[in-house]
Amino acid sequence: MSAAPAPASLALARRVAQRFASDPGVEAVALAGSRAGPLAEPGSDLDLYVYAALEPSRSLRAAAAAGGRDVELENRAFEPGDEWLDEATGLGVDVMFRTPAWIEAQLDRVLVRHQASVGYSTAFWHGVRTAVPLFDRSGWFAALQARAGAPYPEPLRRAVVARNQPLLRRARSSFLHQLASAAARRDGVAVNHRTAAFLASTFDVLFALNRATHPGEKRLLAHVAASCPLRPAGLDGLVEALLDAVPGEGVVAAADALGAALDRLLAGEGLLP
Repeated sequence: MSAAPAPASLALARRVAQRFASDPGVEAVALAGSRAGPLAEPGSDLDLYVYAALEPSRSLRAAAAAGGRDVELENRAFEPGDEWLDEATGLGVDVMFRTPAWIEAQLDRVLVRHQASVGYSTAFWHGVRTAVPLFDRSGWFAALQARAGAPYPEPLRRAVVARNQPLLRRARSSFLHQLASAAARRDGVAVNHRTAAFLASTFDVLFALNRATHPGEKRLLAHVAASCPLRPAGLDGLVEALLDAVPGEGVVAAADALGAALDRLLAGEGLLP
């Protein structure tokens, strides 16, 4: 699922990329996230990834953000990065810095070692696979993206299901059991936390089942509708029922119903652990 970014956002992305391209240590710059695909909304930020062994200088980063307001340099809450609002277009810009070695290791994790996570197993792979290249000094990013175009490995598909499905309802430490305990003690914060984890693993299994890479945390039902022909009947309603039940007493039954529907689908595909 891909579409060309809107002209205004692409032009801004290219301007910022060219700033970073002036640093000889920058190997590549790519646009990813919502603005690189068909589900961008007016409020969607530009997510730019700058690949370099060493982070660009603060002066270059400040120059890249020139003309912006609410500029925040060296934000390290999640990944090293900078953020600002572009005055001319009104678009938010989120620049993140990654080393080539780090992203190569992320692809190795899923494509070579077939290692699953608890939720979001293939999100980094998806980001590379669907990115729009803006600058590629030596062709490194083109080679990386070609590698990311590989088919979904069957051992990885089974590993994602095996890692996440038991955590939904079957294991003693399952999210469903944790939800039941939290609901019984009327702990709304814990109910919300475990519901989010339940949904994260549910969607991780769904994307793996369909051999689709995980698009991240936004617009997941829309992504499932577009790329997952194998999905529980009435999925939207099951998810909405779970969200509507938080943090009330019905949250456990709603989570159980969603988990049971997913298990029926997995059983039909011969993938129920």
